[in-house]
Amino acid sequence: MVAHAYTVAFEGVSARSVEVQCAVTPGLPAFSIVGLPDKAVSEARDRVRAALSAMSIALPSKRITINLSPADLPKEGSHFDLPIALSLLAALDIVPADEIERTISLGELSLDGTLVPVVGALPAAMTAAREDRSLLCPAASGAEAAWVGAAEVIAAKTLGDVVRHFTGQSAIAPAEPGTVQSARSDKDIRDVKGQERAKRALEIAAAGRHHILLVGTPGSGKSMLAARLPSLLPPLSAMEALETSMIHSLSGLLDEGGISRTRPFREPHHTASMAAIIGGGRTAKPGEVSLAHNGVLFMDEFPEFPRQVLETLRQPIETGEVMIARANAHVKYPCRFMLVAAANPCRCGYAFDPARACSKMPLCAQDYMGRISGPLMDRFDLRVEVPPVHFTDLDLPANGESSETVAGRVAAARAVQDRRFADHDWMRTNADAEGEALKDITMLCSEGKKMLTNGAERFGLSARGYHRILRVARTVADLEGAQDIAPSHVAEALSFRLSGPEGI
Repeated sequence: MVAHAYTVAFEGVSARSVEVQCAVTPGLPAFSIVGLPDKAVSEARDRVRAALSAMSIALPSKRITINLSPADLPKEGSHFDLPIALSLLAALDIVPADEIERTISLGELSLDGTLVPVVGALPAAMTAAREDRSLLCPAASGAEAAWVGAAEVIAAKTLGDVVRHFTGQSAIAPAEPGTVQSARSDKDIRDVKGQERAKRALEIAAAGRHHILLVGTPGSGKSMLAARLPSLLPPLSAMEALETSMIHSLSGLLDEGGISRTRPFREPHHTASMAAIIGGGRTAKPGEVSLAHNGVLFMDEFPEFPRQVLETLRQPIETGEVMIARANAHVKYPCRFMLVAAANPCRCGYAFDPARACSKMPLCAQDYMGRISGPLMDRFDLRVEVPPVHFTDLDLPANGESSETVAGRVAAARAVQDRRFADHDWMRTNADAEGEALKDITMLCSEGKKMLTNGAERFGLSARGYHRILRVARTVADLEGAQDIAPSHVAEALSFRLSGPEGI
């Protein structure tokens, strides 16, 4: 008799169904697993044997063969423990085989039979819903998987509970989705003294998902400004929360309970490798650009990142997705993020401070900022100089608008864009607009057209730069609630694109 159970193998953010076949046949006692298992899957036989022994279930003195089909698909991860155990229990007539075949299962087994949570419960639940099956997973993963809603989720604590459920002794109630997490940032933009122009740039960037570069002397507040950007962003929509959570589920970053409506804010160190930023490694895991999907990727000390890492950002910024190609895997991850980069103007940091500038000016600044290539620099919609704040101003009381007030305007502008791009599958903000959609939303009056043309000719803007100014101008108009783009909106967009210290 051959018993069948089902689980999944992960390919990017999708989960591919895998059939687990178990045959118990006469022959010398053996327990083998075939079908391109990795080390973690091959070791499942020892964990399964120990877990069954803890339940006083002895394996027969026969040859046990587990086949993971399709056999040419690499199988990775400890989540194969539970489906292997279920297929074996079905082959031994301990649990009903037909019930096991209607279930997709995943979970790691401890030696005493306890089910240990694993990554990927959310994508697995999506596959279960698509194939009209129920999902069996560890109890700690149940609240996460239940968010899909279209599939019944059975969350068990031990293998013994699973056996009692399928044999009708003690049914397990379907899991319920956890509480939506939507914590607001406790960092208020009012905490930043001065820097009104930089604050305005952050507001525009948040409203249209525009990429922004902050350049200023050490201690001028670049990192402080970036840390307060999440307080200006609206919460994730239901669709965005599901997209982001699927990536975080694969990376094991979801807390028990699962879905969060807070936009991700990732800030990798400048010593991070290309695999850490873009994704990759032996199992082609998502990198920081994908973990920041629908959120913010903050890269402090931007020129200090390896040149090769910086150049690999160009394609993900343009397309909103990244393809990780390895000898044994070709995986695509979404990565529609807002890039916020911060940099000193030169290595010493005081290139534009007459009292402290080094004797190597201006070559020092040109060499340092030259680490950012022209094509990558061209992808920043907003470039802002962040001047130093005098220490006597630090004792002044907080002034200006709070994050709550600015976030209200950002949310209103985002709502306008939601309605504008309602008929487009992937366009959600002005930064996404292209083709006919960009042409439809950026019609200029003759004065605005002349202003933009003169700026493009004088500063030698590329076609990409020209269109990015149009998108920023559209966002400025949305923040003001204007139907049409006025010359003042174009002028502000041009000022953020073309102003700033030399070299940016």
